[in-house]
Amino acid sequence: MLNNVFSLKAALIAVLNKFFSVKSQKGVTMIEYALIAALVAVVVIGALTALGGNLTTIFTNISTAITGAGGGN
Repeated sequence: MLNNVFSLKAALIAVLNKFFSVKSQKGVTMIEYALIAALVAVVVIGALTALGGNLTTIFTNISTAITGAGGGN
């Protein structure tokens, strides 16, 4: 009985592999890299959104300091 279950399982796996076999990993790797890039983009956007007000103040202060150092031309 147990041998029949294993042979049925092996036959089912063989049939499924015939229809859904992966010939190349290139597409899978590309999708993985795209998901990683999307995750990094989400983290960067979240960080910039959280710090946006502070960054505006910092860049305004820098701009004011540069304009003041240049004589306002």
